[in-house]
Amino acid sequence: MRYRVKAVGTDAAVVETEFDADSEAEARALAAARGLAVLSLRRAGITPARSRFPLMLFNQELLALLRAGIPLAEALSALTEKENRQAVRVIIADMRTALNEGRTLSSALEAAPHAFPNLYVAMIRAAERTSDLEHALARYIAYRQQLDELRGKLLSAAIYPSLLICVGGLVVLFLLGYVVPRFSHIYEDVGGDLPWLSQLLIDWGRLVEGNAIALAMALLVVGVLVGAAVRSPVVWSAVGRRLWRMPMIGSRLRGFQLARFYRTLGMLLSGGIPVVTALGMVGGLLAPTLRSGLAAAIERIREGRGFTVTLVEEGLATPVARHMLTIGERAGNLGEMLTRAAEFHEEATAREVEWLTRLFGPLLMLLIGGAIGLIVVLMYLPIFQLAESVG
Repeated sequence: MRYRVKAVGTDAAVVETEFDADSEAEARALAAARGLAVLSLRRAGITPARSRFPLMLFNQELLALLRAGIPLAEALSALTEKENRQAVRVIIADMRTALNEGRTLSSALEAAPHAFPNLYVAMIRAAERTSDLEHALARYIAYRQQLDELRGKLLSAAIYPSLLICVGGLVVLFLLGYVVPRFSHIYEDVGGDLPWLSQLLIDWGRLVEGNAIALAMALLVVGVLVGAAVRSPVVWSAVGRRLWRMPMIGSRLRGFQLARFYRTLGMLLSGGIPVVTALGMVGGLLAPTLRSGLAAAIERIREGRGFTVTLVEEGLATPVARHMLTIGERAGNLGEMLTRAAEFHEEATAREVEWLTRLFGPLLMLLIGGAIGLIVVLMYLPIFQLAESVG
């Protein structure tokens, strides 16, 4: 659920922002972790999608202008002038106006929660304290590039099998609905008994031919329902709970979730955000099965327990990550070690996805080819038997 919060920020300015949380208490806790004094809190309605604002492109262009020596306010003015999309232009213009009024960049970002996620706002706020905005933007760009690269690999791995299934299904339907009924007319003229499997195939072909419109409508309805289910958070949550219970799949999902957790947490810690605050901000990235452990870890770290030991006890550290984080905690570069742990697990996930793609693709082609070949053989089987009887 999404909550809209009106609060007093660290610079004594009243800000309005939004949080993704399971309850009002969690939303208040997230606001407190960001140093906000909550004035009011209510359920938010439907807001524009964050993806509509080109956050990645905005960061790249802003970083290029800042590195060229252009002040922040002038850089925002330049980005406003070059922007053709009205919605994006309004957001950037409002940021420039806030800076001209003496407000900080982070408070200006909080005024557009649908465009700037909470992690991004917190990173900018930490950079303002150290006057290190350029490095913060560079870290966020690298962070998004790594996540987009991993997401692209997973998407590419899913596209090929999906295309095989769609094309193979259409070919099978074409054979059953058009080719098989034409052969059935030939066998009616010839007469004689047909093999049982060939007769079953012909019956299926006649069924598909006689109910072609109803079948097309059913496929359309199924497609719409599948599309709605894919976009439904409730369905994804139910599917995710079942997948987490599977022995082989659950462990790999856990590794993928922890890799994203390590990378985001490493970016925040490298940006100067305190450990407890950073942990409270990344809770939404974890599956519900891991959030309880994160909540307990935050309390223990707040009480003075060690970071690595606490993550291990709460099941949030893999064996490899445990060794890396132990070294990072001793050397004082915990953020860097979290990023390296994320890279290790992301590379392992990419290798497994590539291996499954290489294995699943040929197996799927063999299955589809076998189904098409079986249909063809069953269509010609009566002709073969007739030829043998004539001979």
